Amino acid sequence: MVRGSELEPLFNGFIETYHYLGYCQIVGAHLKYIAFAQERPLACLSFGSAAWKVSCRDQFIGWKPEVRSKNLHLIINNTRFLILPWVKVPYLASHLLSLLAKTIPSDWQRVYGYSPVLLETFVDKQRFLGTTSGWGKYDRYNKKNKPVKIVFLYPLNRYFREILNRSLHFGVD
Repeated sequence: MVRGSELEPLFNGFIETYHYLGYCQIVGAHLKYIAFAQERPLACLSFGSAAWKVSCRDQFIGWKPEVRSKNLHLIINNTRFLILPWVKVPYLASHLLSLLAKTIPSDWQRVYGYSPVLLETFVDKQRFLGTTSGWGKYDRYNKKNKPVKIVFLYPLNRYFREILNRSLHFGVD
């Protein structure tokens, strides 16, 4: 993990230079990682807050809007994934996601005081490969202005549905 370390500028520079979306500061809770082989950087991955509404995800979880608003913080989004252009390792992306799926809950717990239970990622199907509707995360004008993407969800906890569907009220119903 490189967030807050002397390696964070290296991460930011790699993303700005080599990722097709470039670098933008992640707002809110987030973590950044660089994968190395010996001392050679291979890849950069970052994770942040989940998208507010993703119809296929929300249907998959089966939650109501009021529960989503209380528990959305338990989902994290893979905001950037970059394998550096000089790296040619078969299955590296799957291997890195598998490793991070095991370590990110404890890293997130250490930094933010809670563990996420579901990881979401969006893949631009025109560029690389369920699809999204094309709405942007901060859409204010009800206009589809983003490419349609494939949605992938990875449970970080086997009880993710139960946890995400918990109503956070106390007392007698």
